[in-house]
Amino acid sequence: MRAVLRGATTVELINPKIGSMRRAAAADPVRFWAEAGQLVWWRKPWETVLEWDPGRPDERGHYFRWYAGGVTNVAWNAVDRHVECGRGGVAALVCENERGERQVVTYAQLLHQVRQTAAALRGLGIGKGDRVGIYMPTCAEAIVLMLACARVGAIHLVVFAGFGAGALGERVKLAGAKAVFCADITYRKGRDTPLKGIVDDALAEAQSVQHVVVLRRGSEEPAMAGGRDIFWDEFLALASGHSAEVEWVESNDPLYILATSGTTARPKLAVHAHGGYQVFIHATGQWVFGLHQDDVWWSTSDIGWVVGHSYIVYAPLLAGCTTIAYEGALDHPGADTFYRIIEENAVTGVFTSPTAVRLLMKYGTQPARQHGLGSLTRIVCAGEVLNPPAWQWLQKEVLEDRVPVIDHMWQTETGGPIFGNPWGLGMLPIKPGSAGIALPGIDAEVMTPEGTPCGPGEKGVMVIKRPFPGLTPTLWGEVERYASDYWRRVPGHTVYLSGDAAAIDEDGYVWFSGRADEIIKIAGHRIGTIEVETAFLRHPAVAEAGVTGRPDPLRSEVISAFIVLRQDYQPSPELRQELLATVRRELGPVAVIGDLNFVGMLPKTRSGKIMRRVLKAVTLGRDPGDISTIEDEGSVAEAHQAWEKMRAEINASNP
Repeated sequence: MRAVLRGATTVELINPKIGSMRRAAAADPVRFWAEAGQLVWWRKPWETVLEWDPGRPDERGHYFRWYAGGVTNVAWNAVDRHVECGRGGVAALVCENERGERQVVTYAQLLHQVRQTAAALRGLGIGKGDRVGIYMPTCAEAIVLMLACARVGAIHLVVFAGFGAGALGERVKLAGAKAVFCADITYRKGRDTPLKGIVDDALAEAQSVQHVVVLRRGSEEPAMAGGRDIFWDEFLALASGHSAEVEWVESNDPLYILATSGTTARPKLAVHAHGGYQVFIHATGQWVFGLHQDDVWWSTSDIGWVVGHSYIVYAPLLAGCTTIAYEGALDHPGADTFYRIIEENAVTGVFTSPTAVRLLMKYGTQPARQHGLGSLTRIVCAGEVLNPPAWQWLQKEVLEDRVPVIDHMWQTETGGPIFGNPWGLGMLPIKPGSAGIALPGIDAEVMTPEGTPCGPGEKGVMVIKRPFPGLTPTLWGEVERYASDYWRRVPGHTVYLSGDAAAIDEDGYVWFSGRADEIIKIAGHRIGTIEVETAFLRHPAVAEAGVTGRPDPLRSEVISAFIVLRQDYQPSPELRQELLATVRRELGPVAVIGDLNFVGMLPKTRSGKIMRRVLKAVTLGRDPGDISTIEDEGSVAEAHQAWEKMRAEINASNP
């Protein structure tokens, strides 16, 4: 029996609907995804559901094609369709920022703005297949621009407005962008962060860029390059005399390019297409999140990440609900900001990250008590594993078990969720720390590094045995790298390598333990980084934990830990011993802590993922490689200082 169906009897007993869907998908995956394809509108029906010849790309470098021959446009389905159905007066988009500014845009207003921007793009010479760089904060203009690019068939490349010039320039150059849109500033924790100068530095070697369009928000005049740069109002004026009509595209025409978030040293530009991506995020939006047109939905991400693409912009609008876009920090100007936005907007569903949950934990439950959260019906988390202590705090202490807190898992490359607890289909019991089950249509299995299927509870590498509509079919400009980095031939199959270490229990629940290349091997035992970090979080003093393995002559490897304490705690030898005892109690003597370093912050990507390769580089004294995607470069220096201090202590105790 396939690993994806392990525990199927348990699932069927608890929720026959989920069991039935998974059986149907396993028995006839093509028919299953054909039925899912009917969830969106097609101008012309597809001819073939899936074309896939493992290992052989087509003429465009795509390794598979979904809904081939179908004609559609995601922007029309996300905006025009709702206006044509008489829902033009419904709020589509609510944009807020940490300065208290708020803008509500109805579906009719959104359509008007998207049409104007689409015509202006054509006036700028942007059309089907052109790449457009977007280096803007999560604001209304940026979201309208994304939809307008989709409308005219252009391919958008959104880069998080906080990356440095190197990261921006590399992505724009690789994509061959014809234009770059930016804001002059973004807002972060009460500060104006300049962006235009970063763009100028980034484009020094990007010869493809012909135009830079600047959204002016600050009081100071940004430097403008004559003949290349124009302001936003000048850009919109170019709409005059140009068509705003939809460019109907074939299902496999690219919608956007997005770089992976940066836990690896070199970013990969994942490609997502109009047809398959649209079907997948709309279907999983219903199955996992229960998105429907009466929702007020808030994804706390940034549009620079795949979560922002899929579940701030496209999927909520495809569902016809109200989506909230927030610019700023969740704890600014006050620790209650997160809860205030929920109350003021009567938010029904929240998508946030474990990093955000741990941030809120630092302030305790009092900020939540200042606001009514009665509108909420569910909270979903993804980005990293939602450690059981963080889940317990939010589920039990903040929400008092009134609504569920649900973990799930996906990647930039998958477009939407592939593992989860399908709230929209009727929930399964929550197992804190588990990402849930493989979703219907996801043929998943845990394998050994040699390609042998693992048994229940046995750790291995998570693989996917068939493409699904949300999976990126190629990397932009790196077709061969896509095949070598993501696909592997094992006995009887060609499988997609998720890169994550995991196990599937007897009930079919998936437990991720970290990236496969981050597994720590201690005296023949394999321990996941997530397991050790979760053990540390069991202690009330710990706000965040990041661990990696370091070489040990006796045990092969031992654990090197970096700990961020909560506000009311200070480092001490006594606390260090308490933390070591906590991990030993949770994981047993096999979890040998070689060193424990107290730090003020962990090196993390801007999307909130701990950059464990940086911690590894620190402990080995190596160059960490590209850290252009890091949230705060000071965290690297701080980790170095903490490690050097600990190494001195180790050397002093072992003369």
